[in-house]
Order: sequence, then structure tokens, then C-alpha cells
Amino acid sequence: MDQHEPLSLNVPEPEVRPGGQPDFSSVKIPSAGAIRRPDVDEDPENMRDLAFGIIRVLNRNGEAVGPWAGTLTDAELRAGLEHMLTLRTYDARMMNAQRQGKTSFYMQHLGEEAVSCAFQQVLRQGDMNFPTYRQAGLLISSGYPLVTMMNQVYSNEADPLRGRQLPIMYSSKEHGFFSISGNLATQYIQAVGWAMASAISGDDKIAAAWIGDGSTAESDFHAALVFASTYKAPVVLNIVNNQWAISTFQGIARGGSGTFAARGHGFGIPALRVDGNDFLAVHAVGKWAAERARRNLGPTIVEYVTYRAGGHSTSDDPSAYRPKEESDAWPLGDPVLRLKAHLITRGLWSEERHKQLEAEVHDRVITAQKEAEAIGTLHTGRRPSPRDMFEDVYEEMPPHLIAQRHQAGY
Repeated sequence: MDQHEPLSLNVPEPEVRPGGQPDFSSVKIPSAGAIRRPDVDEDPENMRDLAFGIIRVLNRNGEAVGPWAGTLTDAELRAGLEHMLTLRTYDARMMNAQRQGKTSFYMQHLGEEAVSCAFQQVLRQGDMNFPTYRQAGLLISSGYPLVTMMNQVYSNEADPLRGRQLPIMYSSKEHGFFSISGNLATQYIQAVGWAMASAISGDDKIAAAWIGDGSTAESDFHAALVFASTYKAPVVLNIVNNQWAISTFQGIARGGSGTFAARGHGFGIPALRVDGNDFLAVHAVGKWAAERARRNLGPTIVEYVTYRAGGHSTSDDPSAYRPKEESDAWPLGDPVLRLKAHLITRGLWSEERHKQLEAEVHDRVITAQKEAEAIGTLHTGRRPSPRDMFEDVYEEMPPHLIAQRHQAGY
């Protein structure tokens, strides 16, 4: 009988732990403009290379170059910068509010603002996002009121969800923002099902599914890909690879495929990777994928390569599992600063105008916060009535719920 060495288990490890020197040498970054742009109807089998590069538009000088450039107008670029600044300012105020005990929980988007703010611009009225808890930029970019967002975070009397969701788990059918689920992978299946229903009914609306790198390890992710591939559902399957799933680095969930986008190959789904901190690249790739869905050509997987600069949530201390300096070392930079530099290079912006916009956004967010807090916060002011817990469950309330409501005095 042949003799073999004892078996051993492979457990992937991040490049660096706390106290070490940040190292992103394993992230292979092509030059801006170097990745080709295929025709929308290209056969997925001929696009396998796009799952391993990183599509970039903005170069180090702030110039837009290559075949993916030119999908945004000057006005849309300026609006995108304002949306990202608004999200970043909103995050800072709500983070402080949580530390002050005004809400129980919060999750910020620091470093990831371009992903949701740029993607929203490719959607149309009636399209539906199935987001995670880190895509509030979809709401901000679609004009959802900041005060309403804050009311939901504070769970006060004006909370449109009546205190029945965790803070930051927004929901708005009118703004194409499906109710957030804390179990992220469930959104993928629901997005594919919604897209299939749109196709079955002969509608022209598409869906966008959202998931983080860690949740791609869930079985729901793979089930969604089976259905999307089989029925050619009109859906964009977004994967936000921000390098960390809570305290677990992305290599654990990625497996041996090399990239998250490459998982699409096993299902015959076209898959692309994009620089998630490049507003122009995110928009261009999102527009390409949305057009494919609208032409009834089926789903597309898009992996956004970005970095979670802050903690996973207000309950997390990232210094326990990664170097404090790691976010500063991220090679793809800051999405806000990169778009600002592009606008200045184009002669559409200036340092003075940027400072003015920052002040305007800050004042707008402060005003909204004062309005929301005047209604109530976690421990003060007016709250939803406990009666609301009995509503919106059945079209006609059954007798046992009526009895329980009466017993509770409502």
C-alpha cells in the first residue's frame, strides 16, 4: 500500500494582522482604460477574462480614459459628488447620534459611497433594488428625504416602518428600495424572483440584487444564480467586495475561484470586476449590465472591488482584526476625492466650490437631523404606538389578533 503524508486542512489567512504593515500587493490593479468593453450582447463564454481584471476609468491624474469612459454628463458627475458627500456626512452624524444613545445601532458606508450612488443613476422609475444594509446611497441618489431616513434610524413616531425594523434597514417601494433583510443572502433569491415575475408579466422593469463578499458563501447566493441563469432573469447581480465580512477577510468566502465574479462562469453568466472607488467606472459597468437585462439578454454578475474603511457596524472594533493603517493604504483611494479630482481636472470644479458644497451639505444634514430629533429619538420624544405591531399583517385582522390587541389596551 502506498504511503501518504497525513492530511492537513487549508485555512486562508489575511496578509496582515493588527500590528503589521498593511499589504495589498496581492491586489492586481490594471491601468485605467486597459480593460476592454464588450458589446452588450457578447456571448458570456467570450467574456471570461473580464472576471479577473478590474475595470477602471479614472487614472492617477484624474482623467477619464479608455472604452468605458463617457457615460455621464457634467451635471450627473456633479450630482454624484454631492450624493456621495451627503451620504458621508449623513453617516458621520448618525454615527455620533448612536454614540450619544439616540439610536441603538448604525452601519456606515465610509469608502464605499461610489458603489450605490453611481449605480442608482443607471436605474429607471419602477426598477427594484434588493439591497444590503450598506446601500443607503441608492436612496439618497433617488431623492429619498433625509428626515425620513433619520426617523427610521431613531424609530420615532414618524418612522415609516413604525419601529418594526432595525435602524438603517430602510424600505421604500416608491424609490425602488426593497425592505432590507439582516440575513443578506435572502435578498439575492428575492431579486431574481422579482425579475422573473417582471419578465413573466411582460413588464420592462429590471431588478438589482446586492450582496457582500461574506454572504456569497451562503447557499441562497448559489440558488439565486441557478434560477437567474436558467430563466435568463432580467437582473443585475451585484457583489460588493469590501475585503472584510465583519471580522473575516474575503478570502474565506471567495474559495478557490480567485475572484467572486469568476463564480458566474459555472452558471454561464457574464461576470465583470470593477473598481468600486471609481464613480465613472461603476456607472459605466452598471449601465452596461442594466442594458443587457433590458434587452432580455439575462443576468450579469458585477463585483465591486472596494474597501470598508470603517467598522462593520457600531458594534465592531476593526482594530481587533486588521491594522489601523490599512484603510489609508488601500490602493484604489477615496471615491469622493477621486471624483473631486476628476471634476477639477475637467475645469468643472475647484477647491473653493468643494468647500462650499461641503458646508451646504453639512447644513442640510444638520437641519434634517434637528427636524427628526424634534419628533423623537431612542429614549426621548414621540414613538410609534404599540398598536402598530398588529397592523399590516393580514388584509383582514383575524379574531385572535383582535383579542390580543384589546388585551394590550389598543
